[in-house]
Amino acid sequence: MSFWIIAAALAIGTGLLLALTALGGRAGAEPPVSYDLRVYRDQLREIERDAGRGVIADGEAERLRAEVSRRILAADAQLRAGGATAGQPRIAGRAGALVAMVLVACGGLALYAALGAPGYGDMPLAARIAASEEARAERLRQEAAEARFGPGEIAPPEGTSQEHLELVEQLRKVVAARPEDQQGLRFLVRSEAALGRIVAARKAQEKLVALRGDAASATDHATLAELMIEAAGGYVSTDAAGVLRAALERDPRAPTVRFYLGVWHLQLGRPDLAFPVWRDLLEDSTPDAPWVPAIRAEIGEIAQRAGVRYTPPEESEGRGPSAADMEAAGDMDPEARAAMIRGMVSRLSERLATEGGPPEDWARLINAYGVMGETAQARRIWTEARETFGGDARALGILRTAAEAAGVTE
Repeated sequence: MSFWIIAAALAIGTGLLLALTALGGRAGAEPPVSYDLRVYRDQLREIERDAGRGVIADGEAERLRAEVSRRILAADAQLRAGGATAGQPRIAGRAGALVAMVLVACGGLALYAALGAPGYGDMPLAARIAASEEARAERLRQEAAEARFGPGEIAPPEGTSQEHLELVEQLRKVVAARPEDQQGLRFLVRSEAALGRIVAARKAQEKLVALRGDAASATDHATLAELMIEAAGGYVSTDAAGVLRAALERDPRAPTVRFYLGVWHLQLGRPDLAFPVWRDLLEDSTPDAPWVPAIRAEIGEIAQRAGVRYTPPEESEGRGPSAADMEAAGDMDPEARAAMIRGMVSRLSERLATEGGPPEDWARLINAYGVMGETAQARRIWTEARETFGGDARALGILRTAAEAAGVTE
């Protein structure tokens, strides 16, 4: 109730100020027409001076005198008829004042109803943290989240051949018969995900992680977490959060894990925790990293909600070939396209070998080799870059992000 009393008082006070201004009809102690009279009299004196110096002809001076005198008589008549208000319409002024007060009060109420949260109680920091912890306790488990939010079974991608479907079915049977075949499980995860059977891919990845036990890498856990979140339609379940934590224990700078950790914090109503995670990931990432557009689109609002002033780093095209460069060459002849891409990669590789360069350029080279499918070369550049930037934590974060995308971190 106190909020509404204060809001009403502010609205009425503001409307009253506007009303008094409208009713007063003048800025000072005199009616506005008095200022007009002084101006006209000054104009008459100027006409006399100009006529005396011969600046204007006698006929022109006479015409100007008559025009200014006519204006003086009209202003004087208005002043005599209107008194202190100089003839300003009282009814219209009062109507305008009333409209101003109504607009301020009702318009403010309408805006608050549309943009605010009527009836919502105060949410100090302690209350928000308590609400977040309550939301964490009520978070769904993975299977419940999949049942409520998941897309369910979908048809295979258009163009999938019957032969391919039969091969995947054979792979399922082989994996079922050889449950400890890690390589078979890896192939099955990729095959199920490619067919859009995300829940099946998630289950296969769970078996792989369980089979590897303590040897499971951060990438293994990150892949599982991503599949779990996708299977639940973007919802981060308590099980997925546990997998994210397991991945972070193995690699605190794993980029996809950091991205989904930010999503987890946001879904729990903690932008203050999500912001530093996404800010660091954005500043560590190369411009063509897949999570960068999503972070750039949201981080400004997240910073505001976290109570932080933040300006994201400017987007940089960098040097050397990017995924966009390769996509732009899609209309070229295959041989010409391959030659162009290899030429760009070769020039970047030679420059880094002879002149060196910033970590962003090394990351682009790793990405380029990964896109080209040359994982051995990508792994070699990743190893060389780690030696070059061994003491620079920020550079190593950028490089690891690229190596993660290229699949050469293991």
